[in-house]
Amino acid sequence: MTLNHLEYFCAVCRYHSITRAAAELFVTQPTISVAIRDLENEFQIKLFNHGKNRITLTSEGEEFYKKANSLLQHSYELYDEFGSIGNNNQAIRIGIPPLMSTVFFPRLINAFQETHNIPVKLYEYGSIRASNLINEDMLDVALVNMDFYNIAKYESHFLMTDSYVFCVAKSHRFAGEKSITFDMLINEPVILFNTDSVQNATIFARYHALNIMPEVLMHSSQLGTILNFVRGGNCGAFLYSSLAVNPRDFVEIPIMPEITNNFGLVWKKGNIPTSKVSKFIEYIKGREYRDIFS
Repeated sequence: MTLNHLEYFCAVCRYHSITRAAAELFVTQPTISVAIRDLENEFQIKLFNHGKNRITLTSEGEEFYKKANSLLQHSYELYDEFGSIGNNNQAIRIGIPPLMSTVFFPRLINAFQETHNIPVKLYEYGSIRASNLINEDMLDVALVNMDFYNIAKYESHFLMTDSYVFCVAKSHRFAGEKSITFDMLINEPVILFNTDSVQNATIFARYHALNIMPEVLMHSSQLGTILNFVRGGNCGAFLYSSLAVNPRDFVEIPIMPEITNNFGLVWKKGNIPTSKVSKFIEYIKGREYRDIFS
């Protein structure tokens, strides 16, 4: 068994077709067929049921796929982390909240790379997950919502404070309101960020203080998805004011009492950052927050 065998097998699982898998991987159909046959012979199992127009996994094949896919993901991470060490060109690993990656950082990262010629890799994680990965040495630095309980365990640099707004479609019953209070949101469907975000704890705390159970329609890390649901007119979404950009077909309503969060850069305490990471941290410290969040 080789990684190529697993790559071919998993591609067939995704596309339910040897023909499509071969096209996607730029190999011949016989190459994939032989790889699957080799796997079945090696492990003495049947991986696929072959129908008239579709290939489906057997029960054994489903279990094999879970293990094979996991092995492939680990191999990708291994290459990603160590592939550039030999030529001393290892990238800085930066965590950034998923929603914010759509509107924050892009120009800054490009400018940093042009100035220092240092490669950068961005990884989308919620603030809590990103900070944990810093402790595990899986990330070098991360842009995070700093309002989590153990922020003091990290080195940090404050960047900005942002406030929450409640976003609804222009057709929504709240569209004409000057402000929103949480007692107005009883039984109101809402969209929150993914569950590894600080935002959830912040919003849930405000609900629970009023003994209200939030009616969560969806957790999402995709700004486009959130705004599409909001535009439908049947729900609202909590967003940071800096994310509620170009509100042509929705309304952003201030929340009262105001809710704010602090944002900043964090890195591991007690470790001396590499020269590359240190250059990035100093570069961020030397910029105005408007340059960073644009």
